[in-house]
Amino acid sequence: MDSDAQIEIRLTPTLRDIPSGDWDACARALGTRPLDPFTTHRFLLALEESGSIGPGTGWQALYLTAHQGGQIIGCAPMYGKSHSQGEYIFDFNWADAFTRAGGQYYPKFQIAVPFTPATGRRFLTREGFEARAMPALVQGAVQLASEQGVSSLHVTFCTEAEAIAGKEMGLLPRTTQQFHWENHSFEKFDDFLASLTSRKRKNIRKERAEAQGFGGQIRRLTGNEIEPHHWDAFWQFYQDTGRRKWGTPYLTRSFFERIHETMRDDMILVLAERDGRPIAGALNFIGEQALFGRYWGCVEDHRCLHFELCYYQAIEAAIGLGLPRVEAGAQGEHKLARGYLPQACHSLHWLADEGFSSAVEQYLKAERRAIGEEIEILTGYGPFRNATQEEQD
Repeated sequence: MDSDAQIEIRLTPTLRDIPSGDWDACARALGTRPLDPFTTHRFLLALEESGSIGPGTGWQALYLTAHQGGQIIGCAPMYGKSHSQGEYIFDFNWADAFTRAGGQYYPKFQIAVPFTPATGRRFLTREGFEARAMPALVQGAVQLASEQGVSSLHVTFCTEAEAIAGKEMGLLPRTTQQFHWENHSFEKFDDFLASLTSRKRKNIRKERAEAQGFGGQIRRLTGNEIEPHHWDAFWQFYQDTGRRKWGTPYLTRSFFERIHETMRDDMILVLAERDGRPIAGALNFIGEQALFGRYWGCVEDHRCLHFELCYYQAIEAAIGLGLPRVEAGAQGEHKLARGYLPQACHSLHWLADEGFSSAVEQYLKAERRAIGEEIEILTGYGPFRNATQEEQD
């Protein structure tokens, strides 16, 4: 192929018009386990076909594809947004400031996985085309944003490498944080416990015993072990959590039916059952390098059951699968005591108004310093033993 051939950027309003093989080749999702389950054609298409995104949701699909030599060499999940809900790296204060100054912040463009605060590649490139496809996609997205007259373009939960490359291309980098669990070659859960201070180790054992004493059993299901009726219970859990957190759940019931058909081998559903009836559950997605905790809910309250289903069961599952880490979603300093340490998350931003862009850039510099200091301080309060404590234990 002629590497000097012109790259064409196209905008497509439905993923149905992009062949799954081409998209997944760029997403590195053609093997046994996808690099990132959330950027697969099947996950994004489930969002679209279930009505979780689209008309009336504030998420209008505008998929970007880069074409060269008769094939797709890169793609990006981009959306037109009429609000800032479901993003988890939020810009509400930017929108408010721009509006008070007389500007119109919405609509804007968002390159992201809707409702999914999980780090992953946002500029999906076919292997061997990275150096050509990502710059083309970035330039194409900025040009489209400028031509369409939108206020801004945002790339959320991108990789650190993308953040560095995007900054070199003129985008504004932003740093936020999450809490992730790292697998230090543990062979079993007790190996993880042995790495903690004595007090934290005892506390986790106490929490697990209390949670598991709720009067029923806890099961981890994957693949064909997950049956359609399990989603009836999980839908109740999800609705309860959605009402409390967001007012209205983001995902539709149909979404869970669709991922059951296309992604059950990429999921672990943790259920707490009492008298044969599910009373709480947590849903995880399996990637090549991480287990991603996504949704949780319950219809009965039991002490420590949330910690057990969302954090400890996820750790056990990751150890069993040999995965390097668990990403347990957004927020939550309470995760620190349970072995999840703060990690930097990255995003990129382009703002059409030069004066506003300059002001945001200064804000982001101060925010990065503050986040860096916070990560350092919180890591120091982590539950893991240091050399002195190892000698004492």
